[in-house]
Amino acid sequence: MLISRDREKLINAIVFFAGNTKYCGKTKLFKLLYLLDFHHFRDIGRSVTGLDYHAWQTGPVPFALVQEWDDLEPDLAAAIDIVPERVIDHDRQLLIPKVAFNDSHFTKRELRLMRELAERHQDELTKPLIGLTHEERGPWDKIWDGGRGNNERIPYVLAVPDDAPNREAILEAAREFDAIAAANSIKH
Repeated sequence: MLISRDREKLINAIVFFAGNTKYCGKTKLFKLLYLLDFHHFRDIGRSVTGLDYHAWQTGPVPFALVQEWDDLEPDLAAAIDIVPERVIDHDRQLLIPKVAFNDSHFTKRELRLMRELAERHQDELTKPLIGLTHEERGPWDKIWDGGRGNNERIPYVLAVPDDAPNREAILEAAREFDAIAAANSIKH
């Protein structure tokens, strides 16, 4: 039986990014999670957190997490504090981890990708990440389509380029994982 660890991985990815990057607020976090999930899917056909992302004008948004944000579930509320902070003429929220990062449910590949993203974007504000998440003809852009795809789900398969030499193998792995998850009644 396949046991989903998506929620534990999501919470610990949030704790990791909050603890290993500066200026980590809601928007920066959402962009880092998107990059983590879509880069991981591009490599092996499975996201890390299991989140679904929707195309909003501001970029890809993890829909379930947005819905939870103003009233965090107890497990996430126990893991992070959302602290208001005044920065450079505007207000923002910063995330402060309340628990230590637990890597027990992550693969080596997932941990490496999280470390790489945190190191690459450690000192950045949100704006530099916009270029990555809004990449022309990238997954968000293909769905956003000048606003025609507002609030539409961004399929993970768009992370795998059409000309990728291993595209079919990755998509087959994704279908196999989805079939296993469906057989075990686990949401992917």
